[in-house]
Amino acid sequence: MYPYDLFFGIDLYDIMFALALIASLLLVRILADNLSVKTKTLNLWIISAFVAMIGGLLSSVLFQAFYDYLETGVFEISESTGMTFYGGLIGGVVTFLVVCYGVGYFIDREHDNVKETRRALDIAACCITLSHAIGRIGCAFAGCCYGQKTDSWFGIYNVSLGYRTVPVQLMESAFIFLLFGVFLWRILHGKTYNLPLYLISYGVWRFFIEYLRDDDRGASFVSFLSPSQVTAIVLIIVGIILFAVLYLSESGKRRRDKSADGAVSEEAK
Repeated sequence: MYPYDLFFGIDLYDIMFALALIASLLLVRILADNLSVKTKTLNLWIISAFVAMIGGLLSSVLFQAFYDYLETGVFEISESTGMTFYGGLIGGVVTFLVVCYGVGYFIDREHDNVKETRRALDIAACCITLSHAIGRIGCAFAGCCYGQKTDSWFGIYNVSLGYRTVPVQLMESAFIFLLFGVFLWRILHGKTYNLPLYLISYGVWRFFIEYLRDDDRGASFVSFLSPSQVTAIVLIIVGIILFAVLYLSESGKRRRDKSADGAVSEEAK
């Protein structure tokens, strides 16, 4: 790890965080061009993404403050409160949907942004995994989100703790980069369901990798599970529901199209 300031109070964590945001925004533009998304829709996505980043940052702090409250009974937000990825993910996604499909519904008469929900979700999965994977490298530099104490050769020396820890940050980064590669391949080959697959796969991974982590994130409603494990279960359930909703929606559309084609054929006779 290297938690020291480089210049003007900026450290490697800050740099990786900024790089993650920039990379995700650039990826939105690249994939939107590849999928021939209309400029009007793309602009709304980008604006929504910027607002979602702000909402995600606020939510990440609020979630951590809530976890601390469950453990200590004191709800407090300060410089030492910290942030949690799950809070940022949930707050960011909710903010994006509210702006893009709430506000956007009233300013876009053709409702293209609503019609292209599936492509937006597929692109979102790619952007989230890319930014998350880069961000976890920043966590390794900062020494946060650390693993259990270890004397193994692959451990990372944590300056703040004074001993080597399991490099769960880098392990998670490698896994999420793998997910990013899979989702990118799927988009470029016309496949979908990326976001529900992300929620399910990351939820399963996060549930088990938590057993190797040792940073205190507060208490949860379930005494024998960490807050992240409880949230992981929720993400898996949400992913399954979203997968079912998208599948049923697609199946319904195919049936309607088939019925419409049949009706046209009958009229042609």
